[in-house]
Amino acid sequence: MGLMKEVIKEMGNKSREFYEFVLPAIDMHLTDDKLIVIIDIPGFSKKDIQLSLCGDILSIKAKKIMDKKDSETLISNQRPNMIDKKIRLPIEIKEGEEEIESARYEDGVLKLIIPVTKKSKNITIE
Repeated sequence: MGLMKEVIKEMGNKSREFYEFVLPAIDMHLTDDKLIVIIDIPGFSKKDIQLSLCGDILSIKAKKIMDKKDSETLISNQRPNMIDKKIRLPIEIKEGEEEIESARYEDGVLKLIIPVTKKSKNITIE
């Protein structure tokens, strides 16, 4: 029975490592004046999520803190314990304004609203 428990635990660890590499799932919607970014980050507390925006790069960091008691009884751990992603946004940020209009985390989903600048460029055809 001990060997089977170890195999299950190792499978869970490999699965978790894979999800930490590919997650989080992100949707982006562009309107006339804002970019809406929806990020799936289930299983994390709001206080454990850090966001930063530098130019057009959005950084998302999150880390779960497990109680010692929880880690002692853990049999399988497939959900990610941490997220560390940088995402290039397809926008220009409005200068001189708040970079992120709003950030709301509810039911494992983080929703950001970011004001954008639309610069029209004339293209000369030769």
